Parts: sequence; C-alpha cells; structure tokens
Amino acid sequence: MTPQQARLECRNGLVAPTAGMAAGFTQCNMISLPKDWAWDFLLYAQRNPKPCPVLDVTEAGRFDTALASGADLRTDLPLYRIWRDGKLAEEVSDATDAWAEHPDLVTFLIGCSFTFETPLLEAGIEIRHITQGCNVPMYSTNRACRPAGRLQGPMVVSMRPIPADRVADAVTITGRYPGVHGAPVHIGDPASLGITDLARPDFGDPVEIRDGEVPVFWACGVTPQAAVMASRVPFAITHAPGHMFVTDIPDSRWHV
Repeated sequence: MTPQQARLECRNGLVAPTAGMAAGFTQCNMISLPKDWAWDFLLYAQRNPKPCPVLDVTEAGRFDTALASGADLRTDLPLYRIWRDGKLAEEVSDATDAWAEHPDLVTFLIGCSFTFETPLLEAGIEIRHITQGCNVPMYSTNRACRPAGRLQGPMVVSMRPIPADRVADAVTITGRYPGVHGAPVHIGDPASLGITDLARPDFGDPVEIRDGEVPVFWACGVTPQAAVMASRVPFAITHAPGHMFVTDIPDSRWHV
C-alpha cells in the first residue's frame, strides 16, 4: 500500500491501527488546537522534544500539510478524538464537522515511533503488536513533562517487548531517528515509570511478553493528549492512539 492509497482508504472509512501500513513511510501523531492555544503548545513541544517532536505546523484554519500532497487532515486519518474541556467527548472517522466549530485551528504533526519499526523489522527484531494484529500498548508515566504556558501533563510511553540479546541493537537503531522519538527513555522495570500492570495499558492493547524478553519504553506522541486532559484544554482534535496520519515522507528522512 502506498501512502496515497493508505490515506484514501482512511478517507473512505477504514478504521484500523496504522502500524505496518505503507511500510517505509513516516507516520505522524496529530493535535489541532484553537489559535489562542497554539503558542502554548508550540512552546510545550519545544520544551519536551522527546515525546513531542514537531514535523510540521499548519497555518491557522488550514488542513493541508507539506508532508503529504493533496491530503486532508480532517478526513485522512482512520480515527479522530474530539476533546472538550479536557475530556474525551467522542471518536469519529471524519472530523470535518468538528473542524468547522473552530475555523482557526492550528494543527501540529508530531513524529511517531511507527517510523522506526520498519528498520527494526529489517534487523530481524519482531514488533509484537504487528505480529498480533493489534494496537501498540501505551502508558501514562510518573515522569512530568516540562510545563509551558497553560499546558502541563505526564509523559506517555509506548512499549515493545524485545529479546534481551537484541535490546542494544534496538537502542542503536532507534537512536538514529531522533526526529521521531529516538532511543528508548527506559528499559526494564515498568514500576520505575509508575506503571503497575503492563497487561492494562492506558491506551492501545496489551501484547504478549515472552520469557527472555525485556519491556522497552519509548516516548510517545500521545503525550499531547495527556496534556489536554491534565490542562483541561477547552477544545482539541487529535488522532486516536495508534491511528496515525500517513505521510509521503520516507522514514529515511529522519535517519542520522
């Protein structure tokens, strides 16, 4: 599937996690905020680049992006979340009506760890949520992001079980992609992040962890949604966790 085909499938109603879709092309987290909140979020992202690496910012009221020719950010993700006063109000597959409520929305597209899954797979490291055909598990942590303006909240992480003898390889491979979260923020004991039960993720689905595997945690682009909740942002549109925006940009763009 090409990126264009992936976006068209979403525009036509496909609702599914995008891990493994249009392999080799960058996927993005998304958050759209009224213009008067945009500066606060830009500062929040600048102060917290590990979980919030910004790849593009739209002009107020625009729903196109230089990352994908002809794309429509209102329709070309498989599932959106609508937030009101910091609470999840609904999930929709087409955000056009919600977008119309605030014609001055500014959209931030944020790097996603799905981008470095292709090189992990090419190195022979299994990605368990792709194998199981489910969403990646994500967890809120006890690590507070640096506040900015009216925004505050915890870091969210994604987790992938990695065989103990391949952890160093996974760190090296993902560390070459700093624009899309980069190297892990934690390896091993989830309790150090305040995570009490890996079988009960805050977002996404649980995955099997086999004998000899180590849970490895990467900063996650769902972190802005945690800030929306913690800061009681009056209105926002985001991607649903794991349901990303597929761009035309090769993953290799972010390799250093």
